[in-house]
Amino acid sequence: MTDTRIPVTVLTGYLGAGKTTLLNRILTEDHGKRYAVIVNEFGEIGIDNDLVVGADEDVFEMNNGCVCCTVRGDLIRVVAGLMKRQKPGAPAFDAIIVETTGLADPGPVAQTFFVDEDVKAKTTLDSVTALVDAKHVMARLDDSKEAREQVAFADRIILNKTDLATEAELVAVEQRLRKLNPLAPITRAERANVPLDQVLGLHGFDLERIIDINPEFANSVSGPAHGEAGHVHDEHCGHEHHDHGHAHGPRGHDHGDDIKGISLSLDRPMNGVRFTAWLDKLLGEKGQDILRAKGIINVEGEDKRLVFQAVHMILEGDLQREWGATERRWSRAVFIGRDLDEAAIRAGFESCAA
Repeated sequence: MTDTRIPVTVLTGYLGAGKTTLLNRILTEDHGKRYAVIVNEFGEIGIDNDLVVGADEDVFEMNNGCVCCTVRGDLIRVVAGLMKRQKPGAPAFDAIIVETTGLADPGPVAQTFFVDEDVKAKTTLDSVTALVDAKHVMARLDDSKEAREQVAFADRIILNKTDLATEAELVAVEQRLRKLNPLAPITRAERANVPLDQVLGLHGFDLERIIDINPEFANSVSGPAHGEAGHVHDEHCGHEHHDHGHAHGPRGHDHGDDIKGISLSLDRPMNGVRFTAWLDKLLGEKGQDILRAKGIINVEGEDKRLVFQAVHMILEGDLQREWGATERRWSRAVFIGRDLDEAAIRAGFESCAA
């Protein structure tokens, strides 16, 4: 059965991170697709009026077929209005992009697409992409809870304006971003020149696409060399630390963010009933502070992998494909949140072993 729901990408990022540049590209480039872009405040977006073909109340049509509309009210109402433009067999657009204001927490925006039945029937949340500005993100992360939450929540992080920072600064920034969010791949960009296929169509919320949760994270979340940053790090290790000290002084990535990613893994099979009960209880008690969670669990006596993900307290989980004959059968999960008690969560996870 083909999924006819319209994919939705939520785009977050602090003021000055480059969202406007990226959105203008989507609205004007000849990419052959029709996007509906929902922006919080049309005034901020500075869309070139010459590109606007016709405006009908809150919806502005662009000459590349995309539409741009402003949210002055409820997101659910705006999505419903957009979906009315869809005709059976002749979709008005291929995807929706929701741009949040620089200060917004993406959680409630993402939750909209799980909570409202009508929205859920017609759209599917594809991913949350965060743009960060390589030059100023360290200061933003230090002084803004919203900036930390946007990074922690993302499925993909675009590290923009990389031409304004040194390689050593970029390595330090990437390390800190990974501590906040071990799940999201980081793509470097200048002037938001990121390929659109790295922003749109990521299937970040699709349970079947949670293919893997990198086992390396379990070993490296606390260490300095993370995934690919490892190589970059080794090349100029000597002066890199020295640079980092100068660039950020005491504010480097050791600053101790209130948000972090906790990676868990277990080689023994899990008791399915016990694990589900533990996860429900954890989300019930700590859901406000858990921004995102994902996991692939090896349940005792079950040939299929149990895959779950959560946004705050909203949990979805399902038995997905069978374990491969030669595949390593083990459980791994990542919880990203505020002030989480890592030792308690780890003990709880391990106590579910069969």
